[in-house]
Amino acid sequence: MKIIVTGGAGFIGGNFVYYQLKNHPQDEVICIDKLTYAGNLETLEEAMKNPNFTFIRADIVDREAIYAIFEQHHPDVVVNFAAESHVDRSITDPAIFLQTNILGTQVMMDACRKYGITRYHQVSTDEVYGDLPLDRPDLFFTETTPLHTSSPYSASKASADLLVQAYHRTFGLPVTISRCSNNYGPYHFPEKLIPLMIANALADKELPVYGSGENVRDWLYVEDHCSAIDLIIRKGRVGEVYNIGGHNERTNLQVVETILRELGKPESLIKHVKDRAGHDMRYAIDPTKIHNELGWLPSTSFDVGIKKTIDWYLSNKPWWEKIISGEYEQYYEKMYANR
Repeated sequence: MKIIVTGGAGFIGGNFVYYQLKNHPQDEVICIDKLTYAGNLETLEEAMKNPNFTFIRADIVDREAIYAIFEQHHPDVVVNFAAESHVDRSITDPAIFLQTNILGTQVMMDACRKYGITRYHQVSTDEVYGDLPLDRPDLFFTETTPLHTSSPYSASKASADLLVQAYHRTFGLPVTISRCSNNYGPYHFPEKLIPLMIANALADKELPVYGSGENVRDWLYVEDHCSAIDLIIRKGRVGEVYNIGGHNERTNLQVVETILRELGKPESLIKHVKDRAGHDMRYAIDPTKIHNELGWLPSTSFDVGIKKTIDWYLSNKPWWEKIISGEYEQYYEKMYANR
């Protein structure tokens, strides 16, 4: 099987590339990535040594380039990870999120229609459901929860999901969609909570926590997410949405305190900063459907996963130390300096 993985130089996409090469060595993986600030070619350094892996630098919005790739490689399956994904950036510059997340999805599906595929899979997010109240721990997102977005990022992802479903209904495109909870693990870009806190703690810098830090997220180890997507593209029912959750709910403050404890750093490094606009209070996914239909369950508890993640960052300092200089450093100052 030939699989196109868009956004494969990013966090989840890169981990998915390695999951495929390890678990399906007979398959070919063609990675497409624009290499924006969050796409790191060094993430794919080991994959480049595999004869069944091909990297192509291209923007999924570039119809001519995408069609040329399909013309050359004739993929069987497309998994679309490519997206602008950081909520804070979507608040400061919404336009690029609409361009990549919506129009890029359209171009990829048009290519799938033109050249033919057996499955188009859209990687989405639980953020399309909005948030849940902190005082209702009995509530969870299911696949039938109405879409209720809070940020330009989540609105762009919800728009893409609706477009994917429309292409299935209108054109008969064989699609599936997955909506995951917060991922963590190796190769995570250090603007996101967990890698940011690890990097700052190691440097004895302040750890900026939005508001009171009581916002709750359901944490999913990235390899568990990759295994779920792999099951969906091979065995999932066409036209269906599958929620992928980790059953690992933690407040942001609990996550930060765990990282400090693991690194032997004092909690005095925590600095509460002004909350971001429209900050969702709680995400929690009910993954019953994917468990019942495909037998999937997360295998990594947060306590185990966070240790593995911290160990990876300790062992791969050159990867992330290069990132937290230059353009990213300027962005970091802009986001947190005056909060």
